[in-house]
Amino acid sequence: MTTAQSPAWEVHLLGLTSGTLEVITMGAGHPVVLLPSLGRGQEDFDGVAPLLVAAGLRLIRPEPRGIGRSDPLRPGSTLHDMAADVIAAMEAERTGPALVAGHAAGNWVARIITHTRPDLVAGCAMLAAVTGTTVAPEISRAIAGSFDTDLPAAERLEHLRRGYFAPGNDASVWLGGWHKDVALAQRAAREATTDRAWLRAAENRPLLYVAAAEDAIAAPPSEEELRDALGPRVTRVVIARAGHALLPEQPDATAAALIDFARRIFSAA
Repeated sequence: MTTAQSPAWEVHLLGLTSGTLEVITMGAGHPVVLLPSLGRGQEDFDGVAPLLVAAGLRLIRPEPRGIGRSDPLRPGSTLHDMAADVIAAMEAERTGPALVAGHAAGNWVARIITHTRPDLVAGCAMLAAVTGTTVAPEISRAIAGSFDTDLPAAERLEHLRRGYFAPGNDASVWLGGWHKDVALAQRAAREATTDRAWLRAAENRPLLYVAAAEDAIAAPPSEEELRDALGPRVTRVVIARAGHALLPEQPDATAAALIDFARRIFSAA
């Protein structure tokens, strides 16, 4: 059970050419940038964030476009545009080299930042993430059904159980928190991103792959498969009793993996 008290936090509004971006900051110490999954906001990290702050880390949490006070993603945007927003937040906060952690679809942005701005990255973490940019069609339907807030709650709950949660875990905790328009815009940005060089983010920076043992969307790859897909500087942690949602299912274990990785990369810097 998570026992850390909620730390103090600040909200900053950045006026960028791409529109206003809301950024939450918390804590002090080595910087960690948190990037949430498809169609979801920073609230998903609320169970993990106090543990990271208690471990002496400073959190930078950009709210995805279309959520909170962040202006919507503009038509024609790519994943590189989404990464540019996060880079702008890192530069505004003067993070220096940070641990950049992306949950599920958020890992694409984390890897692009690692590839294009290695000067800003001490290490990259992928949490319950596919190593490529596609998933099986039946799983894609479960994802779409999960964020389709026009569907009845009971139907969406079945999609959540199928795609996101390990058997026996309470999928209803994710019935809220979805932003359909945001998810559709982010999917369009992914489809508009044609280059693939950034996928191998572990070529020149340490990368932590946090696998959810019962992930229906991204079944845990072997370490050899990860090296082949991501590059040589990858390590793996597998978290039991968790699916693709991961954060609400196992916040303590997820935080522990990030804290251990942060200590290793910052001590080596």
